[in-house]
Amino acid sequence: MTYQRGGELMKRITKIKENESLAIGKKLRVAAYCRVSTDSDEQMVSLEAQKNHYESYIKANPEWEFAGLYLDEGISGTKKAKRTALLQMMKDCEQGRIDYIITKSISRFARNTTDCLEMVRKLIDLGIFIYFEKENLNTGSMESELMLSILSSLAESESVSISENSKWAIQKRFQNGTFSISYPPYGYKNVDGEMVVEPEQAEVVKFIFAETLAGKSSSAISSELQKRKVPTRKGGNWTPTTVRGILSNEKYVGDVLFQKTYTDSHFNRHANYGERDQYMMQDHHEAIISREDFKAAGLLINQRAAEKGILKGTGKYQNRYPFSGRIICGECGAKFKRRMHSASKVRYAAWCCSQHIDDISKCSMMYIREDAIEQAFVTMMNKLVFGRKQVLKPLLDALRETSRTDGLGRINELESRLEKNLERRQVLMGLMTKGYLEPALFNQENNELLAEAAQMNTEKENLSYTINGELTRTEEVSSLLRFANKEEMLTAFDGDLFEEYVKQIVVCSRTEIAFHMKCGLILKEGV
Repeated sequence: MTYQRGGELMKRITKIKENESLAIGKKLRVAAYCRVSTDSDEQMVSLEAQKNHYESYIKANPEWEFAGLYLDEGISGTKKAKRTALLQMMKDCEQGRIDYIITKSISRFARNTTDCLEMVRKLIDLGIFIYFEKENLNTGSMESELMLSILSSLAESESVSISENSKWAIQKRFQNGTFSISYPPYGYKNVDGEMVVEPEQAEVVKFIFAETLAGKSSSAISSELQKRKVPTRKGGNWTPTTVRGILSNEKYVGDVLFQKTYTDSHFNRHANYGERDQYMMQDHHEAIISREDFKAAGLLINQRAAEKGILKGTGKYQNRYPFSGRIICGECGAKFKRRMHSASKVRYAAWCCSQHIDDISKCSMMYIREDAIEQAFVTMMNKLVFGRKQVLKPLLDALRETSRTDGLGRINELESRLEKNLERRQVLMGLMTKGYLEPALFNQENNELLAEAAQMNTEKENLSYTINGELTRTEEVSSLLRFANKEEMLTAFDGDLFEEYVKQIVVCSRTEIAFHMKCGLILKEGV
């Protein structure tokens, strides 16, 4: 390619990547990707046919070198994270082992528009293109991403349609009670589609219910099972959560509650707390536990949960105590737990490092009395009230004076550059479409512009985050100053006030703690 400069005819030299040219005699390393969505015999035959086709097809081309077949068997195309072969192929591309990819169709490659475009763009950045046979589409020569976006969107719609049809069929089986439970809970096994009791495991289930009704906690029961080396179904450890899961499973009385979970439009699974219809079938199979014992155990669990402030349906604690989840060990980083201690027949609340409780050798941090922490908070807040003019007022003024003009100006500059970047890419596309620009040169320059745009977008997002963070901190300091300006000294601990202004407490030692305020201040107090 030549161009004019100062009346002289000048030559333009363009660097061509190694995998973009076959002129030097190096063969193109070509891989194929195949996927079937089920592990049925019919689909496996289809997969085998695909394997044979691609292997012979690639090896038949004298300019190609066979780089391998990547196969995902019995895996849905909606989630790339579950497709190990696809992820391995992407990794091999990043490591420079593949130059070109062939696959049957966009729907085989990805049924999610976002995933498809993300992977294609990543591969283009690496100088690697994909050929989709069914659509006759080559990412190295397509005019724009528009066609790929449209086709992958259609593939995604197809996937949603298939999913909805499957859901409808499953729901009908829920309604008429014909749905087969593929993975029965501990204590049962699947025999020809029927739930059958496993005697040894059933005895463990009975033990768990008996111990619960005797007053033992889930933690104590799981510890006892671990001590006895009772195996779990998958060979893992017994935990309080596992025990509670057994105690709340209606299948142990012979009933089945269908549709405990559901899948949303983004193919993410959620627990069903009333968002979808549920179907209860009584006496579906042989019971292990009587209905009376199951009900009694359920009442005990609910009572303990209420005492601990656990929100039903979430398994998460309410903030029954202001300090819950907010005290961090300065030695090991673990959270502190509330426990009741006794001294000279006087009971008092104390907060203890959970790591220290489990294993004293891993953390030496001792407990701190709750009333000492409360008093430290009162002292700290009163110091802020007294010294508000020396601490809070200068901090607020400094934050307000910190100009965000530079940040906003840089964002405006980046937006302008992004517009110009887009215009340049559009010009390049037009030149290539009209045949004035070679595809190899277009890909090189277009990839450079795409990389530049990605870098600018990242900087823009980081600047926006920083500016928003400064605004939040200014608001928090302003709120704290408004409280301090009231000049009202605290005489007792105020839990609401603590939750409003304190992010967390870090225990430095048994005699010193640090209040990490939401406004960014870190204030230490003795305890």
